[in-house]
Amino acid sequence: MFQEYARDALNDWESIRGALMEEAGELRGELSLYCSVTASYSFLYDLLARFRPRHPRIEIKLHTGDPEEALNRVRTGAEDIAIGARPGSLPAGLAFRKISESPLVFIAGRDSDYCGIEQPGRGRERDGSGLPMILSERGVARERTDAWFRALGIAPTIYAQVAGNEAIVSMVSLGFGVGVVPRIVLDNSPLKGTIRVLDLRPELPPYEVGLFALQKRLSSPLIDAFWRLQPD
Repeated sequence: MFQEYARDALNDWESIRGALMEEAGELRGELSLYCSVTASYSFLYDLLARFRPRHPRIEIKLHTGDPEEALNRVRTGAEDIAIGARPGSLPAGLAFRKISESPLVFIAGRDSDYCGIEQPGRGRERDGSGLPMILSERGVARERTDAWFRALGIAPTIYAQVAGNEAIVSMVSLGFGVGVVPRIVLDNSPLKGTIRVLDLRPELPPYEVGLFALQKRLSSPLIDAFWRLQPD
């Protein structure tokens, strides 16, 4: 209870200080951001390229890691803003602003022999039940993949559960199994030449990527300055 009180008091102070600086015509201070490695060069570069010239005295503290940690990092107050995938149901108190959208795709190694699952049939290889799957431990992609298999009545064989989409691409490229990743991860991977996208139906729902922040923190001039860079 005290930690929550102290955090709110500090946030309120930052808002007051930011408002005074805004009246003076210049914002300064620290803004902490969290995103995956892929997001750092897929989205963050363009955001910072627009933000930095407008607010040169705001210091950016960047942390990278598992994209599925984005929401939790913001909710606990560890970060001001995070880039991540929007869940099916947005937790109370969180604000989201969409940046982009990316399809979720099934991928296999270019030289793998999993082409049979792209053709209609009743065999284990063709219905997907005997395939070694490499999936995220948790998060939006995992939830949608699990729902996809349930809808088709398939019990997949889970070969590995990993944290981070980049690790899935690496294992798939080495022929360990079939994975599911956002298309933008594959397009930005140095291993994309060793991967092929499987044409499976029905398609998985797309991956909606955007900014997360606590709703009550949007009144902070520093956070608001970054938030307003995005189109509605």
